[in-house]
Amino acid sequence: QVQLVESGGGLVQPGGSLRLSCAASGFTFSSYTMTWYRQAPGKERELVATISSTGGATNYAASVKGRFTFSRDNAKNTVYLQMNSLKPEDTAVYHCNAKYWGLRWYDYWGQGTQVTVSS
Repeated sequence: QVQLVESGGGLVQPGGSLRLSCAASGFTFSSYTMTWYRQAPGKERELVATISSTGGATNYAASVKGRFTFSRDNAKNTVYLQMNSLKPEDTAVYHCNAKYWGLRWYDYWGQGTQVTVSS
């Protein structure tokens, strides 16, 4: 059974930090590109950051570059999103996504974790 379980969300003041985790099971995690997306109320889903299967390459949305760091531990089947200098506009539900091309797309989603940045 494929599972992606996010954790680490919560309420934080502007300028604070959070670390999100996404634990994977039920598939060959080390083969998958992982991506964090977020969706704020009334807004479209936004790609936050992507990491390659080996962790050797990362890409970030301009809005989070320099503040967020995406990493993975393939031995633990887990990815992490370290979020620093948080702003109110970072408030959203954050979802992790796993994607792999193997004759067809394999595309899995977690249920999301709420991040609220407010004083």
